[in-house]
Amino acid sequence: MTPSLTLHTRATPAGVVIELVGDLDHDTVGDFRAALPGLGLRAGQQLVLDLGGLTFCDSSGITVLIAARNHALAADAGIALAAVPDRVSRVFRIVGLDQVFPTHPTARDAETTWRPTTG
Repeated sequence: MTPSLTLHTRATPAGVVIELVGDLDHDTVGDFRAALPGLGLRAGQQLVLDLGGLTFCDSSGITVLIAARNHALAADAGIALAAVPDRVSRVFRIVGLDQVFPTHPTARDAETTWRPTTG
């Protein structure tokens, strides 16, 4: 069986939410990376990555999450992770990414607590 990743993207008043479902690994990061330029993030918005459906994340997955962060920052937008599975959260703590990405229990929490930045 081939690993798969499904991306569900939706626009919100705060920005864009991407729900990732499946494996975020060497075989699937290309789809996620390819989706980044078309997100239409604007300055002051937020990109929320909902990881609740993530079943696996390897070093390639971590690299593309950092690329997503860089993409958001280049657009003068913020980024947050939501619903990070325990197994992924543990790895993030080990490598220090818990200090890089704000996290929220749900995407809805990330949306409702976002405060837009002003120029």
